Amino acid sequence: MPKSPRNPWSRLSVACVTLALAASAAACGSGASSTSTASDGTTKVTVLRSSGALFEPLYIAQKQGYFKDAGLDVTIKVGAQDTSQNAPSVLNGEAQFAMTDSSGFLKGAAKNLPIRIATGLVSATTKTDPTDGLLVKKNSSIKSFADLEGKTVGLAALGGTIQFITEYLVEKDGGDPGKVKFVSLPTTSLNDAVSSGKTDAVYSFGAFYAAGKQAGLRSIGNGMNDLPGITQGLIFSSQKYLAGNAATAAKFTGAVAKALAYANAHPEAVRAVDKKYTQLTADYIDKAPVPYYDKTINTTVMRTVITKMHGYGLLSSEPKDDALYWQKAPTVTTGS
Repeated sequence: MPKSPRNPWSRLSVACVTLALAASAAACGSGASSTSTASDGTTKVTVLRSSGALFEPLYIAQKQGYFKDAGLDVTIKVGAQDTSQNAPSVLNGEAQFAMTDSSGFLKGAAKNLPIRIATGLVSATTKTDPTDGLLVKKNSSIKSFADLEGKTVGLAALGGTIQFITEYLVEKDGGDPGKVKFVSLPTTSLNDAVSSGKTDAVYSFGAFYAAGKQAGLRSIGNGMNDLPGITQGLIFSSQKYLAGNAATAAKFTGAVAKALAYANAHPEAVRAVDKKYTQLTADYIDKAPVPYYDKTINTTVMRTVITKMHGYGLLSSEPKDDALYWQKAPTVTTGS
């Protein structure tokens, strides 16, 4: 039997989000699948990015002209901090695509929302050093994930992929994830929270993770790289939009794929985006590792995530594969 959610946020906010998602789904009319054309003949597309990290390829695609070459006029907007809440904007046609992570997408899929993964952005891999992970004070008594029992951990959002990976690694390390307390904090406040003692640990990511380590915080484990293949960033759309605009969707994901390859070959381009769109200093960004971008979605690992999240009480059901992926999504079953 799956556990029930263990925090008040889960009971109240999930209920509120569910109502909002249901209302948006019910409100979807023909506009959700229609496209508009700019004065120069290009197709207008709006994509909601994350507020924290992994959005760099979108701006690279724009700067390198990949969207324009594909005949697209793309507007990039900042979405919700909890990216699972981007689904209503996609379902009602305010945006055609949106970023989220594994759990952000699965929350909607578990409620039978008509959304599908269009492409991956970043997956955990042993090919690179960790770009996310658990951070504690240098002199903390916490030496392993199992030591988090009875402790408070700060996260950018509750009930998501970061909470999942923390619980997964606590369990893998022999601890009881049900004995860990999680609190939600702004992404930019995570490192300060553990440094000041407001929390016992935080799970940080991207340039914020690097900044925390540079500031003297100690990392534990290898973050999501301890579950190679887990999708850390993806782009999704509504099933209706993808069905009615398959050619446009293919052009969009194709342009993003080019940007992913460019980002892997030109880390300085990634850092340039971070300097413009994050609050971190240039010095931090220059020293921070750059993610390895990957368009593929590992369906085997995704199934592990679904099963475990349901067991931890983070998912209301276990959606089937045919409710997850666009037919043209770049899926794989092996590799990391």
